[in-house]
Amino acid sequence: MKNVLTIAALLILISALPVAGQDPAPAPTPAEAEAFVAAAEEEILQLWIRNERAAWVQSNFITQDTERIASLAYEELMARTAALAKEATRYTGLDLTPDLDRKLRMIKLSLPLAAPADPSKQSELAGIAASLTSMYSTGKYCPDGDGECRTLGDLSRTMASSRDEEELLEAWTGWRTISPAMREKYARFAELGNAGARELGMADLGAMWRSMYDMPPEAFAAELDRLWEQVRPLYEALHCHVRAELAEQYGSELVKPGEPIPAHLLGNMWAQSWLNVYDLVMTPEEAGGDVDVTRILKDKGVTEIGMVKYGEGFFTSLGFEPLPPTFWERSLFSKPEDREVVCHASAWDIDWVDDLRIKMCIEINEEDFTTVHHELGHNFYQRAYSIQDTLYRNSAHDGFHEGIGDTVALSITPDYLVKVGLLDELPEETGDLGRLMRNALEKIAFLPFGMVVDQWRWKLFSGETPPERFNAAWWELREKYQGVKAPVTRTEADFDPGAKYHVPANTPYARYFMAQILQFQFHRALCQAAGYEGELNQCSIYANDAAGKKLRDMLAMGASRPWPEALHAIAGTTKMDGGALLDYFAPLSEWLEEQNRDRTCGW
Repeated sequence: MKNVLTIAALLILISALPVAGQDPAPAPTPAEAEAFVAAAEEEILQLWIRNERAAWVQSNFITQDTERIASLAYEELMARTAALAKEATRYTGLDLTPDLDRKLRMIKLSLPLAAPADPSKQSELAGIAASLTSMYSTGKYCPDGDGECRTLGDLSRTMASSRDEEELLEAWTGWRTISPAMREKYARFAELGNAGARELGMADLGAMWRSMYDMPPEAFAAELDRLWEQVRPLYEALHCHVRAELAEQYGSELVKPGEPIPAHLLGNMWAQSWLNVYDLVMTPEEAGGDVDVTRILKDKGVTEIGMVKYGEGFFTSLGFEPLPPTFWERSLFSKPEDREVVCHASAWDIDWVDDLRIKMCIEINEEDFTTVHHELGHNFYQRAYSIQDTLYRNSAHDGFHEGIGDTVALSITPDYLVKVGLLDELPEETGDLGRLMRNALEKIAFLPFGMVVDQWRWKLFSGETPPERFNAAWWELREKYQGVKAPVTRTEADFDPGAKYHVPANTPYARYFMAQILQFQFHRALCQAAGYEGELNQCSIYANDAAGKKLRDMLAMGASRPWPEALHAIAGTTKMDGGALLDYFAPLSEWLEEQNRDRTCGW
């Protein structure tokens, strides 16, 4: 890379030059750096708490006023973090302890969005960020001439249950009517975010995100490519089987051999999970004694809070303390009838100590049962690392945070369901194939989508994708990685990336791809700690002390050490690896190979 000084860096250097007739400013010392970091941590914590409270209120009571309050809090957080990051550059090159050097770097990278120094641009950026989130969360599809509007939840239920192609197409296109209005705002958002990142010495906002992984940005991008190539053959085998079965349902004129699958036929608004087409791709005879968790939950009369109680019980069985009473008092478990809320599931730590909450419009089904465990994984991780210094109150990297709850969810096996009383007896062992297919339709199907979202943003932030190709570039990546295509013609009047929450909410997405890899590494390591010796997909660590201790010890490390050390603490390796995922799905992989023997695969 060329050593190019940014304007901000030049200004810092100019300001450090001695003025004629004045003594030069004394060079900073390690002791001053230590004092600066201590003061910065104290200030940052208070800023985080204020911003978190404002964001919680906005997410749970969406109005123009709460949007403005959240915008002001985020504006203050960005401005002060940017100022502290620039001040931290004074200590570059000093002989500091590894701990102090790590904290100075983390100040610069503590937010996924850097504000420009110009106060007016800071205010504009914060306002756009709050507005984009609200536009998504209040979005509805209102057909012409029909007074009844449909929410994302309504449309998603149609996508999950309908087998009428025209009905699916209307739901798919209907939701995407909410995002074209975001297009110009997002272009300006990227412009301002890039400006802030460059003032911190980064090439652009995408490079800033890729700098958060204890490796150079270009090395991180290469790491994701390496992991994708490990797991790509399994995805392509699943894609081949699903496409063939969808062609049986909808006809080969609509679902053509050797071509991408129309995105509206896969049971999910973004085609990121294919779990809802399970009944179309596997017969009961093939699945054997498969377990229908949705039916079990409904038959048992499990409530929304009851689902959360099951999730909490899994973590307490591993030696974690129960969630605090305030969790049950302050969380959102069901969609209110009287106001607009952000229904996208999320976990919160309001005070970075013990004010833990989830916000989720829970529905009684298998997908949300798994999601509950995922969100509680965030909460138990948050409390575990609350013992660390402020800047270390985070996961080893964001893929760890996303992977912990999913690791626990892998232990939702028939054996676990029997132990907690949801299932009366174990099904036939042949049911493992059906359960593996369910997991594959959720986790393997997700892998390329986990690559696409940030690939699109990185190209946009770098300038490789200009505004006049925002939508075209999105679908080129969807076809390249996922082998799915838009069911109808899309143009640059559309803004389909904005129909995915994480884009308007500015949430980096590569974390979810890494979580799909890491959760299987974690699961295998914890099963080994538990002394389990059978098929990896049958292992449950529920109520195992040894596995619980290994997990608790790693979570308590937070971000205090580089992530390879945290990975080594739980998995005995410093390298992310898709091998455990392939081991887990080995029986299904063999079955898919047989099913696809005479089919045209690829796209």
